[in-house]
This record gives sequence, structure tokens and C-alpha cells, in this order.
Amino acid sequence: MHHHARGQLFWRLLLGIYQFILPAGIILALGFLTVPLVGLLTSSGWSSINLSSDDTKSIITSLGGAATALMLTALFGTPVALYLARHQNRLSALAEALVLIPMLMPTLAIGILLAAFYGPAAPAGVALARIGLLLTNTPAAFVLAALYAALPTYIIAARAALAQVPSALEDVSRTLGVAGPRLFFRVTLPLAQRGLAAALALAWVRAIGEFGIVLIIAYFPQGLPVRLWVDLQDQGITAVFPLLAVFLVVALPLPLWLGLRSRHTSQ
Repeated sequence: MHHHARGQLFWRLLLGIYQFILPAGIILALGFLTVPLVGLLTSSGWSSINLSSDDTKSIITSLGGAATALMLTALFGTPVALYLARHQNRLSALAEALVLIPMLMPTLAIGILLAAFYGPAAPAGVALARIGLLLTNTPAAFVLAALYAALPTYIIAARAALAQVPSALEDVSRTLGVAGPRLFFRVTLPLAQRGLAAALALAWVRAIGEFGIVLIIAYFPQGLPVRLWVDLQDQGITAVFPLLAVFLVVALPLPLWLGLRSRHTSQ
């Protein structure tokens, strides 16, 4: 009994300490996450807003390349996500591993490996060059880099969204003669549309914000991340804030809105 009482006293003491430090921990964590916003709003770089022609070109490059990569991501990533959501076997485990490996690899490493495979001296690069497709320092290379950045993220997020669709509803639809593509577009897609939209938003951020892969295989034409890096090196940190603001406006509103909307609808 004596040991039991001491044990209860110990756990009550821990609970009291936890209840004391929990509010402080929340405040510290939120304050820590707010620091970048404070830096953005209080910077002296807002004294003059001036984008060069190269900055404008980088905006166009990123928007066009990321949008193209996003369409390809949705087209090819959705069937993979649906397969992973509906199958649990060795083949699906292998497929999931192949999706996770590029997602977990450092992006600079992916860029180097892609350069070794698609580069002008590599067999694949030589074969593609013969049909006029160059995948180093071209708009196509930018799309390739954005696609490698966005596709794994989309597949994993889309798989989670599709897995939440009750398979019983799909089974009932099949008994009513709705199967194949009709089943997906009439039943599965409407039920998973919010989750798939959130997955696309995450993929958009990855595509437009990718730096490591782009730096290796698509330094030219310069997209927003590379252009920010070049301006930072040439002009200093305060001079890049106008372009940084454009970058954040392009990248953040859609995923932020979808995230808040998802939280609201789930309550």
C-alpha cells in the first residue's frame, strides 16, 4: 500500500507539471512558427517594390512548369493512389516503396541521379535528344523536376483520401451496373474530392517550391526558387522580398484555404 500511495503521488506530480507547462509549450511553439511571418512583415525590403524582367520570367516559368507538372501528377498519380488504396498485397507494397523512395530521398540526390539518367551524355538522354526532347536546362527539364517533387507527395495524400471512401458503396454500385471508369467518376471521385483537392494543393506547393532537383537539372530557365537564390546572392536579403512575396502569394493561399476548410468540415 505504501508503494502504491507513492506511485499515485508521483503520477499526480507529473500531471501537475504537465498541466503547468502545456500552455507555455503551446505559446512557445506557436511563437516559434510565427517568426517567419514577423520577418516578412517587418523587413525593410518593402521600401521599394521593383521586379526585374528576369524576375518576371521566373514567375512565368514557375507557373507554367508547375501547372503542367500538376496536370501530369493528377493524370498518372490518381490511378496509382487508387491502386494502393484498394489493394494490400506484395505488389502494392512494392509499388508503395517505389513511391516513398523518391519522397524520402534528399532532393539534391534526386537531381544528381536524374542528371546521370537524363543528361546529354547518358543513354536515355541521347535517345530522347534524337526526338528533340532535352531534359537538362530546358522548360521540359523544369517540368520533369517539378513532377518528381510533386508526384510522390500527391500519391501518398491521394491514397489516404481514396482509402476513406467506403468500399461497400463501390460494391453496391457494381451490383447496379456501375463499374470501371464510370464507378470512379460517379461514386469514388465525388466522395473523395476534398481529400484529392488537398492532395493536389500539397503537390502544387512541392512543384512550385522545388529547389534541389531544379538546381541540378533545370537551372535554366530559372524558376522562382532559383531566381530568389540568385537575387539573394547578388543583391542581399532585403532586395528579394518583393519576389518572395509573389512566391508566397502563388504558393500558399490554395493549400492554406483547403487546410482550414478541411478542418472546419471535419468538425
